[in-house]
Amino acid sequence: MLTTIAVDAMGGDNAPAIEVEGAIQAARELRARILLVGQEERIRAELERQGVPNPRKQRLHIEIVNATEVITMHDPVAQSVRRKRDSSIRVAARLVREGKAHGLVSAGNTGAVMATAKLVLGTLPSVDRPALAGIFPTLTGNGTVLLDVGANAECKAEHLEQFAIMGSIYSRSILGVRAPRVGLMSIGEEDIKGNELTKESQNLLKDAPINFIGNVEGRDIFTGDVDVIVCDGFTGNVILKTSEGLVEAIMGLLKTELGQTVLTQTGAILSRQAFRSVKKRLDYSEFGGAPLLGCKQIVLICHGSSTTKAIRNAIRIAKEFYKANLSERIESELSEAVLTSGE
Repeated sequence: MLTTIAVDAMGGDNAPAIEVEGAIQAARELRARILLVGQEERIRAELERQGVPNPRKQRLHIEIVNATEVITMHDPVAQSVRRKRDSSIRVAARLVREGKAHGLVSAGNTGAVMATAKLVLGTLPSVDRPALAGIFPTLTGNGTVLLDVGANAECKAEHLEQFAIMGSIYSRSILGVRAPRVGLMSIGEEDIKGNELTKESQNLLKDAPINFIGNVEGRDIFTGDVDVIVCDGFTGNVILKTSEGLVEAIMGLLKTELGQTVLTQTGAILSRQAFRSVKKRLDYSEFGGAPLLGCKQIVLICHGSSTTKAIRNAIRIAKEFYKANLSERIESELSEAVLTSGE
């Protein structure tokens, strides 16, 4: 049976064009069944524009599920989630809840996606708060998982302990790291450094069923010396947005400098190859989107400005998430940790 992913086709900045194109690529390359959720006329017109007026005739497992409403980036989250019951994100979440899809991908309003996921899908019994897990590029080529990157602005030490366990499971199951090294984001490596949250969290993480290596600093995100880093969502979101801005600035500077430098033909070819290689390693779209770990079912949240490649890769990650039974693993290991700590 093909893995079925519900895609919120109306969520991104350039919807539905990017979502439709990403779905077409995923259906062709990943052997996945895609449910494009949104305003049917617009989605159908976009499929036709992209040369796929009838997916079945091209042996593509793509179907349209109509949703009449859209939650925009400017809509108030709480009101729109409650009132717009036929929004694309709400209908997509219902498809997952009803078992008609195995996972959900959206590049829509992040707050609305998270609120809808909690409301419609619910959280795992052992999870207090779901967390967004971002993946950052490193010098070694392995991705560092950072969570939370925006779902929970304020956290308790118990939340960071759960984030650490969920992040470790994600790193093992999806990224293939055998014994993920887990660090706690702080302002210094010493145990005495940090605020009350980090000091409380240290004690819990030392006893948690993870490979905890202690405090880490912001610069450690990109070295490859740590596989999972936990922090509150406020700190994580600042790190995420700063990193995205820095990558854009670096790539812009490199492009400008290469354009102004006089090179031989061989040097120009090598420089372009190096530029493309660096760009690929820093490209967030390689990882698709950020999974909302701790939900009962699979939710991937993408950038509003996601590219076709990002949507395609988010569908890939959602499929891998489902194949790895990640939600079940998270619940099993968290419940076991709770039982062990209570003994």
